[in-house]
Amino acid sequence: MNENEVLRAEGIRKSFRLGKSKSAVEVLKGVDFALCQGETVAITGASGAGKSTLLYALAGLEKPDAGEVRYAGRSLYRMGANARAALRVKEIGFVFQAYHLLPELTVLENAMLPALALPGAWKRGKELRERASALLARVGLAAREKHRPGELSGGEQQRAAIARALVNAPRLIFADEPTGNLDSASGEEVLRLLFGEVAAAGLTLLMVTHNDAVAARCDRHVKMMDGRIVP
Repeated sequence: MNENEVLRAEGIRKSFRLGKSKSAVEVLKGVDFALCQGETVAITGASGAGKSTLLYALAGLEKPDAGEVRYAGRSLYRMGANARAALRVKEIGFVFQAYHLLPELTVLENAMLPALALPGAWKRGKELRERASALLARVGLAAREKHRPGELSGGEQQRAAIARALVNAPRLIFADEPTGNLDSASGEEVLRLLFGEVAAAGLTLLMVTHNDAVAARCDRHVKMMDGRIVP
């Protein structure tokens, strides 16, 4: 592992059983992958190629059947579940296609959520609220803080999700089809914000997308086919 690598995966394999079938479908077939600090990388491929499964394995959300994932030199899956969760909260921000905002919370409360999982958060409520509010202002949602997610457009919800992903000042952002549910204009605005925030903070971005035009914005474009990375 070179000194600029933030993440490395070696020999990742993952299978799933579908329904009541006794046979397993192998989704990842020995994937090797490395990600360097400050890099923006897109993973593309047809549906079922293994893109999202690889993303979740790299993020510590989906334990591989074989192989190893190292984050900053530490083995993710040799950690206990609590240590892995703590690392994700502090070091990784997530942006999902379906936004995953909690409907009963305000936009501001949703943006604060990851920060509330940090040690001693209850002592820093005002500070965390101010940071979340500042991030919402940066993504153009200052006037929407007190609204519920259901009162926002899809583009606004995804902008709120970007603010939430940034609230803990993570080192790495994982984005799974971040424009997949958006029209072209809203998608363009979300991408402008996402890439702008990543560049401004010197973050590392790993994005899954079906869109080659979106992938072309990244420093590197990795293609997957049938559970493998292809040239």
